[in-house]
Amino acid sequence: MKKLFQNAAADIPASVVVFLVALPLCLGIALGSNAPLFSGIIAGICGGLIIGALSGSALSVSGPAAGLTAVVAVAIGKLPVYEAFILSVCIAGVIQIIFGFIRAGIIGDYVPNAVIRGMLAAIGIILILKQLPHLVGYDKDFSGDEAFIQIDKQNTFSELIYSINYLSPVAVFIGLFSIGALVLWERPFFKKKKIFTYIPAPLVVVFAGVLINTYFINSGSRFAIEQNHLVNLPIAKSFDSFIGFFTFPDLKYLANAAVWTTALTLALVASLETLLSIEAVDKLDPYNRRTPTNRELKAQGVGNFISGLLGGLPVTSVIVRSSANVNAGAKSKFSTILHGTLLLLSVLFIPDLLNKIPLSALAAILIVTGYKLAKPSIFLEFHQKGIDQIVPFVVTIIAILLSDLLIGILIGIGVGLFFLIRSNFKSSVMVVHDENKYLLRLRKDVSFLNKPIVKEKLESVPANAYIMIDLTRADFIDKDIIDVINEFLHHAHLKKIRVDVKKSQYKLLHQLVTDQIPLQTRTA
Repeated sequence: MKKLFQNAAADIPASVVVFLVALPLCLGIALGSNAPLFSGIIAGICGGLIIGALSGSALSVSGPAAGLTAVVAVAIGKLPVYEAFILSVCIAGVIQIIFGFIRAGIIGDYVPNAVIRGMLAAIGIILILKQLPHLVGYDKDFSGDEAFIQIDKQNTFSELIYSINYLSPVAVFIGLFSIGALVLWERPFFKKKKIFTYIPAPLVVVFAGVLINTYFINSGSRFAIEQNHLVNLPIAKSFDSFIGFFTFPDLKYLANAAVWTTALTLALVASLETLLSIEAVDKLDPYNRRTPTNRELKAQGVGNFISGLLGGLPVTSVIVRSSANVNAGAKSKFSTILHGTLLLLSVLFIPDLLNKIPLSALAAILIVTGYKLAKPSIFLEFHQKGIDQIVPFVVTIIAILLSDLLIGILIGIGVGLFFLIRSNFKSSVMVVHDENKYLLRLRKDVSFLNKPIVKEKLESVPANAYIMIDLTRADFIDKDIIDVINEFLHHAHLKKIRVDVKKSQYKLLHQLVTDQIPLQTRTA
């Protein structure tokens, strides 16, 4: 317990920032999923309190994920009642726990670094593009949407143009003021003052936004921000009405096949998103800590089981809240747990106050967070690393921007694998020559993909030449490659080519047919 509180000075301000970021996202994702608004809050609370306590990650924050919005919306429409859907969420949690025990967490380790960093940069760009309409007072699309094609039939770019027709002067003023304050708070002048290190800048801009709009409301101005541009948290008039916000799964739907297919889909997608997010958060961690992925899957499973049990949406580890946590200076999981506590306390005691927060102030926080994820220096860094790094990085960004997170990641992995195979293809076969003396050296893993180049290099050796085929540095040689070499050994004497083959007796290279090689060739 003492260890949990030892970084409280850094974690408490960070938890406030994450709470302010999480609140509109929890509500927005619930809205976009066609689920009860409070289901998003339940998921956020479970992500903070349950998963935060059980996870081995110091900085990851879990909650309802935008990447699951489409899956959830389709599932809720397909199943007979909401109680059947949350039963699927509970079952998905159990499946995730099983994934953890069978050590499925290793999957995240196979995603190339360029793709992970591309995902972070893409999320940053999406945050900026998606939050700009909210910054100016246009809220047709729900907060937290990351898909290119939106529910309102607009796309990421057309929404920007369309929002110009709906500018709210006060929302724009609050948004620009908030961005300015957040940027200034990071300047050395402010950082040197101790008081500014203890007061989170997002908390200041939120209070400022509330005060500015309250002034316009009290003055009777027609420019005052309307309720639809403010946080819209469900308000309980009594304890009984608060309990009424919770929904419980109905076990009679266990026999419904759609419940089980939905559960499996949720478990697979949520687990993949979590593993990708965990990998990304670990790269953001200034202390370079590594998260035990199998433990994370178990924690996510317990979190989803309890969220579904209480009527909440499915949860995953999420990049936006996690990166906000990192940027706010959090040092341990206490920040994550406390943000879940703040969500719970806010809906219990101060929903009226929270419902006065302008969405433009919260949009400003997300835009600044997005910029930190997609700084120009990151693009320059990957450009300097070479084409095999910059191309998967950029392709991942473009793919995510034009589709969604999972599709973009899969495209990025495909491009990353292409460059991996290309690199291995080039480095596996080396040929050097000096006049009529040739050296063909096979290195690392030589697969059937290298067959054309090996065959071409051998057949290009001129008549009366000498060639050394060095196989000692290869860790694996495909049988197709062995067949190509054997074929060359059989007919090399026809061009009066002298051949030496260096092979290790400890490898599978004994399959070379040396007993039929003509006298003109020698095997060492």
